[in-house]
Amino acid sequence: MSIRRMIFAACLALLSLATQAKTITEYTAGMEKHAGYQDFYWDDDSGRILLEIADFDREFLLLTGLAQGLGSNPVGLDRNQVGDNRLVKFERSGNKVLLHQLNLKYRAQSDNAAERRAVAEAFASSVLWGFEALALDDERVLVDFTPFLLSDQHGIAARLKQTEQGAYSVDPSKSAIYLPRTKNFPNNSEFEAQLTFAGSQPGKYLQEVVPTPTLVSLRQHISLVELPDDAYQPRRFHSRSGYFPFEYRDYATAIDQPLDQRLIYRHRLEKKTGSDEAVEPIVYYVDSGVPEPVRSALVEGASWWNQAFEAAGYKNAYRVEILPEDVDPLDVRYNVINWVHRSTRGWSYGYSIADPRTGEIIKGNVTLGSLRVRQDFLIAQGLLQPYGNESADTAALKAMALARIRQLSAHEVGHTLGLAHNFAASIDARASVMDYPAPLVSLQGDKLELAEAYASGIGAWDKLAIRYGYGESGYGNGADEQKYLAGVIAEAEAQKLRFISDPDSRAINNAHAVSHLWDNGQEPLAEFARMVELRRHALDNFSTAANPQDAPRSSLEETLVPVYYGHRYQAEAVGKLIGGLDYDYLYNSADQNSYTLVPAERQQQAIDALLNTLNPEFLTLPERVLQLLPPKSYGFARTDESFPSYTGVAFDAVAMSEAAAGHTLAILLDPQRAARMGQQHARSSEIPGFDFLLDKLTGLALDSGKYSGLQATIHQRVNHVYIQRLMLLASDKKASESVRAKASLQLAKFQQAMGRMKLFGDDPQGYSAHYYYQAQRIGAFMDGELKVEAGDLKAMPPGSPI
Repeated sequence: MSIRRMIFAACLALLSLATQAKTITEYTAGMEKHAGYQDFYWDDDSGRILLEIADFDREFLLLTGLAQGLGSNPVGLDRNQVGDNRLVKFERSGNKVLLHQLNLKYRAQSDNAAERRAVAEAFASSVLWGFEALALDDERVLVDFTPFLLSDQHGIAARLKQTEQGAYSVDPSKSAIYLPRTKNFPNNSEFEAQLTFAGSQPGKYLQEVVPTPTLVSLRQHISLVELPDDAYQPRRFHSRSGYFPFEYRDYATAIDQPLDQRLIYRHRLEKKTGSDEAVEPIVYYVDSGVPEPVRSALVEGASWWNQAFEAAGYKNAYRVEILPEDVDPLDVRYNVINWVHRSTRGWSYGYSIADPRTGEIIKGNVTLGSLRVRQDFLIAQGLLQPYGNESADTAALKAMALARIRQLSAHEVGHTLGLAHNFAASIDARASVMDYPAPLVSLQGDKLELAEAYASGIGAWDKLAIRYGYGESGYGNGADEQKYLAGVIAEAEAQKLRFISDPDSRAINNAHAVSHLWDNGQEPLAEFARMVELRRHALDNFSTAANPQDAPRSSLEETLVPVYYGHRYQAEAVGKLIGGLDYDYLYNSADQNSYTLVPAERQQQAIDALLNTLNPEFLTLPERVLQLLPPKSYGFARTDESFPSYTGVAFDAVAMSEAAAGHTLAILLDPQRAARMGQQHARSSEIPGFDFLLDKLTGLALDSGKYSGLQATIHQRVNHVYIQRLMLLASDKKASESVRAKASLQLAKFQQAMGRMKLFGDDPQGYSAHYYYQAQRIGAFMDGELKVEAGDLKAMPPGSPI
């Protein structure tokens, strides 16, 4: 090292010692102190937060959130969104302070310190930040907390990149501490900062919602929270309990016991000694920014859960109030139902902040998208068509929308109580608000009726689930609690209340025969037939009365969308019967079969029902309705909620059918379903195999003499979708070899059949050109000259969430 460098290093060291020689009191003279869980100081001259650390190696929670959101549902950075909670501690090494996140996925719950250390040292942890000490007082250290608060701890830049909105990073020159939401309390310290992210080439979602899309300013909230005491009693997870599993691996378990431990997420709830009164009730607060009458509907729906707690033997254990104006929604001490605005409709969420050691829920945080209520109103518009005159009565439409918002409020709060989805509840007379309900529509004479569109109140399943998670066994030791919990599970079985959740229900290729999203009724086929009849009635009677008289005529298109595609989710329920199974989450002590195959007759009926949705009769709009749908009025444009189109400004009567047919064929030609059909047919020849289905589809595609006019054009478009789907299946490397082979053979059969046709001569319906073109496409595909993508086909506007 040169003499000059040595002198420079010595000066730096002396400067550092001189700085550290100051006490915290001296260093913070003239600053504003905020005493609380972690004392901090506000340095107004430099815009800094200085944190005083007095207790090293004390574990606490680090939480992140967004006080100001982006407003874009596809990106998903919402107002009052909470992020992951991390168990951390401050560690000191000389002049260095580290913020260290601990790894609780792997642990040893043992009294042996060496055993615990062996696991801790076997798996990596994460140091989140490093600080230099500014001043010292005995064991207390002062650090500049500002750089950490002004960093992207919520993962905003990563989310923008993931959603293809561009490469962004924090611009420090345009970021600062936000003092109005920076506060201190005895058990939690709350910090907020205005962060500006700078980037280039912003994606379309940023361009839609940000005034200057290259500069995105959001407010990030960070909380330091004291851990709960150790009086909480964890509760065992059971696959049929209805709760989310809290999981970790315990290397201290006995060799004959499982390593992986599963508990449930739940709030702490206890009864007062000798009373059914709760020691401390669970209180939820509704965002005071919700307008009426929605606010009252949210309060009412969320309050339904008190029915379940009373059924579990509690009094005054749960209530819902309006959030006081001076309370920050992200304050960890409050369970909050947030009303969140976005530029487009989107999902609502129920999320819990929990103690990562035990699964105890500390804060429930619900995010309700404000446009969801308008989607239900729109569905009711298309069905009831109330605007036949200037004195339109919309009371029934509002009633349906508010009924849905009550149910949605209860549903999302249920998640924050620890409950998972139960998509089998619709077969048990709406036994749970944790299902996704479709509006129940009935036909009374020649009028559609929505009075029973959504259920009211908590369901029978929900009451049992709350008993499992929160009920007291009345015995007083762990063994007896397990007996109590087993009794609740047995009672659910006795009442035939079933629980099937997301992994077995959500995708259209799932095999479960009774667990579906957005469906109604005990029998999918019967409900589908009923819905098809309702859909046809609504389409035949669709008129300008579906929209207000002062609305542009062209806006009828968006009102028609949920009516025309109204069968889509019940069709998915029917599709799951094909190659389907019926099963429960059984434990080894069960005396019933592990699963049953859907009977052959029902599978055949399901195939027939879905094939009917490919018929031009089903897909073609009445000419009278087509004449109601003009190009878009000036000042109005197509959106994601409009029908797909190939025809420019003119309404496209064919593309809409392409999207509907694509949905049906995606169900029928799903590779996993196709593989199950093949195996089930091999086990029982009565069950229709995949070859049978393909032959039926090809037969329909080659039936060119049945249709004329617009129906012929739609028939040809359905054929195009079918061939495209066959090619997608034949080229799908994730599909089984047998399925790909059968799809390839069917393409060859199709090509051979078209080769025998006389494609020249009088052909007013255009079938010669159609079949010739399809034969050319198949040949190019087989020669490896044509690559196909699912995105080549028109898609329906988004249906979920409804």
